[in-house]
Amino acid sequence: PSCFASTSIKSAKIQVNGVHLHYQQTGEGNHAVLLLPGMLGSGQTDFGPQLKSMNKQLFTIVAWDPRGYGQSIPPPRDFPPDFFERDAKDAVDLMQALKFKKFSLLGWSDGGITALIAAAKYPALIHKLVVWGANASVTQEDVRIYNGIRDVSKWSEKVKKPLEEMYGHKYFAKTCEAWVDGISRFAEKSDGNICQELLPLIKCPTFIIHGGKDPLVPRAHAEYIHENIKGSRLLLMPEGKHNLHLRFADEFNRQVEDFLG
Repeated sequence: PSCFASTSIKSAKIQVNGVHLHYQQTGEGNHAVLLLPGMLGSGQTDFGPQLKSMNKQLFTIVAWDPRGYGQSIPPPRDFPPDFFERDAKDAVDLMQALKFKKFSLLGWSDGGITALIAAAKYPALIHKLVVWGANASVTQEDVRIYNGIRDVSKWSEKVKKPLEEMYGHKYFAKTCEAWVDGISRFAEKSDGNICQELLPLIKCPTFIIHGGKDPLVPRAHAEYIHENIKGSRLLLMPEGKHNLHLRFADEFNRQVEDFLG
C-alpha cells in the first residue's frame, strides 16, 4: 500500500567516484534534500528524527554516509588536506547518480563545511542550503576543543555507544584521532582557512542555525559564515548544543521545512 511506501526508509549502495557509497532515502516529494552528517557520522546515527519526521509529501530525503564512515567502508576513512572537497564532490555526484537534477543541502558540523563547499562549487545544482555547527576556519581555540575529544574513552556513554556499535572500538578510536589531526592541520595556515574564500560564491538561499550552548563550535563561526554569505539568515537556538537537530528535533524540522518551503 502506498501509505506504507511513503514512510518506509530505503537503504542502498551506489558506486560513485570509485567507492560504494551507502545512503538512506525516504519520501516522495518534488524537493530533493541531502542530509550530510558530521565527523564519524552516518545517516543512521546522525539523522534519525529527520528521516522519520520530515514531510514526506513535500520532500524526498536522502541521508548519505561519506566514504570511510557508516556503511561506506571500504575504503577506510583518511584525512588528506582536501578531504572536505572530496566529500563535496562525492555528495554532489551521489545525488546526480540518483538522478536528482537539483537539490538542497542540510549539513551538520563537518557535513556543514562540506555543504558550504558544494554550494559554492556547484551552484547550478543546489537549490537551498542549511548549515549548523559548521565553521569556515580553524582557530587555536578550536584545536584545543578538538584535542579535548581526541580520546573517545572520555566521551559520554550516550554519544559513544552507537558509534562503537557501528565501527567497533578500534576503528572508532583510531578514526577520531586521525580526524583531530586532519582538522587541526588547517590551523597551521596563517588564517586557519578551510573555505572562507568560497563563502561569497554561495548564491542560493542559505539558513545558518547555531546552538547557543554548542561546546564544540564557538558562535563566532556561525556569525562569520552569516556575514560572508550575502542574504543568508541566522537563527540562534539559545538552549541548543551541537546536536540541536536531535535534541530539539521538532523545532529544528519545523524551521528547516519553513525555510525550504
